[in-house]
Amino acid sequence: MLDVQTAPAQPAVIRRGDYRRPDWLVPETHLDFALDPAATRVRARLSVTRNGAHDRPLRLDGAGQSLVSVAVDGRAVNDWRIEGEELVVPLAGDAHVVETEVEIAPESNTQLMGLYASGGILCTQCEAEGFRRITYFPDRPDVLSRYSVRMTADKARYPVLLANGDPVAEGDCGDGRHWAEWNDPFPKPSYLFALVAGDLAVNAGTFTTRSGREVRLGIWVRAADIAKTEHALHALKTSMAWDERVYGREYDLDVFNIVAVDDFNFGAMENKGLNIFNSRYILADPDTATDYDYDAIAAVVAHEYFHNWSGNRITCRDWFQLSLKEGFTVYRDQGFSADQGSAAVKRIEDVRGLRAAQFPEDSGPLAHPVRPESYLEISNFYTATIYNKGAELIRMMATILGPVTFRAATDLYFQRFDGTAATCEDFVLCMEEAGGIDLSQFRLWYSQAGTPRVSASLSHAPGSGRATLRLAQQVPATPGQPDKAPMLLPLRLRLFGGETGRPLGDEQLVLLRDPAETIVFEGIGERPVLSINRGFSAPVVIESDRSPAELAFLSAHDDDPFARYEAMQQLMLDTLVAGAVEGARTDHEAVVRAVANTLDNPDLDPAFVAEAVLLPSESFIGDQLAIVDPEAVFRAREALRRDLGRRLAERWRLAYAQAPDGPYVYTPDAKGRRRLANVALGYIAAGGAADADTLAFRQFESADNMTDRQGALTVLAASGSDAREAALDIFYNRYADNPLVIDKWFQTQALSPRDDTGEQVAALARHPDFTLANPNRARALLGAFGVNQRAFNTPDGAGYRFLADQLIALDKLNPQTAAKLLPPLGRWRRFDAERASRMRAELERIVATPGLSKDLFEQASKSLG
Repeated sequence: MLDVQTAPAQPAVIRRGDYRRPDWLVPETHLDFALDPAATRVRARLSVTRNGAHDRPLRLDGAGQSLVSVAVDGRAVNDWRIEGEELVVPLAGDAHVVETEVEIAPESNTQLMGLYASGGILCTQCEAEGFRRITYFPDRPDVLSRYSVRMTADKARYPVLLANGDPVAEGDCGDGRHWAEWNDPFPKPSYLFALVAGDLAVNAGTFTTRSGREVRLGIWVRAADIAKTEHALHALKTSMAWDERVYGREYDLDVFNIVAVDDFNFGAMENKGLNIFNSRYILADPDTATDYDYDAIAAVVAHEYFHNWSGNRITCRDWFQLSLKEGFTVYRDQGFSADQGSAAVKRIEDVRGLRAAQFPEDSGPLAHPVRPESYLEISNFYTATIYNKGAELIRMMATILGPVTFRAATDLYFQRFDGTAATCEDFVLCMEEAGGIDLSQFRLWYSQAGTPRVSASLSHAPGSGRATLRLAQQVPATPGQPDKAPMLLPLRLRLFGGETGRPLGDEQLVLLRDPAETIVFEGIGERPVLSINRGFSAPVVIESDRSPAELAFLSAHDDDPFARYEAMQQLMLDTLVAGAVEGARTDHEAVVRAVANTLDNPDLDPAFVAEAVLLPSESFIGDQLAIVDPEAVFRAREALRRDLGRRLAERWRLAYAQAPDGPYVYTPDAKGRRRLANVALGYIAAGGAADADTLAFRQFESADNMTDRQGALTVLAASGSDAREAALDIFYNRYADNPLVIDKWFQTQALSPRDDTGEQVAALARHPDFTLANPNRARALLGAFGVNQRAFNTPDGAGYRFLADQLIALDKLNPQTAAKLLPPLGRWRRFDAERASRMRAELERIVATPGLSKDLFEQASKSLG
C-alpha cells in the first residue's frame, strides 16, 4: 500500500487479464519481532525458490518501513535496489535464503494496516496488502508459505503474545522482556498473517471435533470486558459444530484464538488460528448490546470461523477472485444464522441489506462485476457486490443443484483445491461436475455488472383451464458495459387461487435463459394469482402487473414467508411512489387493510410481523424514481406512517403489550416480541398519540436491555419534545465510558428525520468524543448521515460540503475508511440538476486535493464518471 504522501496523481491500473504466476515462491518464512510501539524491528528469513525457467530477480513488496539490512544465504549483500516500493534482489540460482531487517513504528500507523497500536495493544491487519507494511515480501495471495514466528516484548506491557497456528515455546529474556514462538503448519498467503501483543484476559473454552480432537479456544479482551465475551464464545462453539454437520469441515489446529480491538477498519479478519475482531463484533451484554448486536456477533464469529476452509485452506489466486472466499463464506454464515432462529426473517434481513447497499451500487458509477476486471486500490472492492451479491450467486447455484448435489459439489471443491490458491472458475467447475450441468451462461453473473430486471405478466381466460405467464429480462447498462447478454435466472414461482387462496399446483423452478419466455399452466380452474421469485431465488427486480388487491391477497395467503413479505412491501412501495410522484394524498386503504390483516393473524411469528409491517426505506423509495425528490419521498412516507399509526392505533397498542415480561433473555421468541413492540412504539408515535413521548420515555428509563432502551431513544430522538434532550443526555452520561454504546448515541442522532439533523450532525462532529481516528466512530456519524436521504440531500448542499470536508481530513489518517464513506456523493446522477451540480463540485474538490490517497482518488474519480 502506498503512503499518502507518495501516492501518484494517476495510480496504475491493475487488470485481471495481466495476471502472471509469481516468479518466486516462498515455501518457508521465519519472522522475528522485537516489539516496541515506537520502533519495532522485524527480521525476516525467507526460503525462496524460482518458479519456472526465467532469469528475473526476486521482487519483494514493501511500504512505510526503514530497511536496515539485506542478506542472501547468510552473507550481507549490497547489489539490491529499490524500485518504487519494491525491494529488488538479483539471484543467480534456483533456491536461496533471503534475510531482511526493517524498522517500523506501529504507534504512528493511523492507516490501521500492517502492525499498529490500538488502545495499548499491538495488532495486525494484513488483508489485502498490509503485510508489506510489516516486512518485505511478495505480498500476493498466490504465494503460500509456512510461517514460524518469534516475538520478544516488554513483559509488563505486553504479557500476552499471540500469532498464527499453535504455540511452540515461551520464556523470559531476563531483562524485563519475554519471548514466545508460534508455528503454523498450513501454507497460507501473507494476508492471513497475524500477531497480537498486549495486556489481555481470556475467556477460555474447549471444543471436541467429530474425530475426537480437543481444541483450546480463547476470546482475548481487556480484563474489564471479559464478562461480555460469553456470547461470542458460545457462537464460536456453535459454528464449529454447524460446519462439521452441514459442510463436513473440521477444525485443524490445536488452538483457535480471537482477539478484540477497538480500532479496526473492518468487522473482523480470519487470520489462520488467530482471528482479530472489531470489538463491536465480540463484546455484548444485555445492557450495552441490542438483539441486532447479538445476532451480528454470532454471524461474524461464524463467518470468520468458516473462512478456515472457505478462504484459508483454499485461498484466492488473485484479488479479482475475492468473491470466491467472501461470497461463499457469506452464504455459509447466512445459512448458519438462519438455523439459529427464524429462517424467514433472516432471508428478509439479507435481502433488505442487499437492496440497501448492493442494488444502488449496481446502478451507480461504482458498479462492477462480482469478479472485477480492474482496480486501482483493491481495498475499494470489499463491497456489497463482492460479498452480498457474491453470496446470491452461490445461493442460485445451490438452488439449481438442490441441497444434496450442492453438498457433493462443495465436498469436491474442498477436496480438490485444499492447500491451493483457486479461482471463481474452479468453484463453478465443481458445481458443474458434481451436478452434471452446464453453467456456461450462469458465468455471466461473474462478469456482468448490473441488477437484471424481470417483467412478469400472467393472463387467464375464465373457463379455459389455462394460464399464461410471460417473462422478459433486461440487464441495464453499467459503466464500461453498455450492452448485456441475457442471464440465467432461477425463478421459484407458484400460482394461488384468487377465490380459494389455495395453491394451484406445486412450486416450480423456472430457469429463465432467454430475453423472453412464455410458460403455460394447465388445469387452472379459478383466477390465478402469481407468486414469483419466492425466497428471492434470484437477485433481480421484478416488475409485474399484479394489482394492489392481488398483492394484498398474497400478503395474507402466500405460503412462502418471503413472498408474503415481498407482496406487502411491493404494495407499500407502489403506494409510496405514487404519493411521492403525485404530490397529494394517495389512497392508503389497501395498505392499511393488509397491515391490519397481518397484525391480526395469530399464526404469524412476531418477528416476521415486525418485518412485514415496516415501510420501505426512503432510499429504497427514491431508487424507484427517475429523479429522487427527497422531500417528496419523506412527505409520502410520513403520511403513510401517520395514517397507519392513527387508523390502527388499537392494534399497535396490543402489539406493544406483547413485549416480553421479566428479565432480558436472548431467544428467538423474545427477540421477535421485542422487535414487534418497538416497531409498534414507532407507529404509535407516528400516529401522533398524545402519550407517545411519555410512553417512549417510560420505556427508555425502565428498560433492562439496550434493545428496548435504544428503541425508545430512536423514537425520542425524532421528536420535538423536551424528553428528547433529556433522554440523549441520560444515555450519554450513563455510557460515556463505553465507546461502542457512544457510537449508538452518535448514530441515532445522525439518522433522525428531524428538520435540523444536518445542523445537529455538524455540531456532533465538533463534540469532544468524536474522532476521525477511530473507524467505528467515523462510520457511526458520517456513515449514518450519508444514508439519511433527506438530511444529507438538503438543497443548499450543506450535507455534501460537510461530508467532503470530513473525508478529505479522514483520508490523511485512514484512506480505506474515507473511501468507503464516499458513495453517497456518487449518486449525483439520481438527483435534480441543482443537487447534482453541488455533489459534483464536492467530488471535484476531493479529486483535486493534493496528496490524495489512491483509495479515495479511485472512488471519487469513478463517481465523477
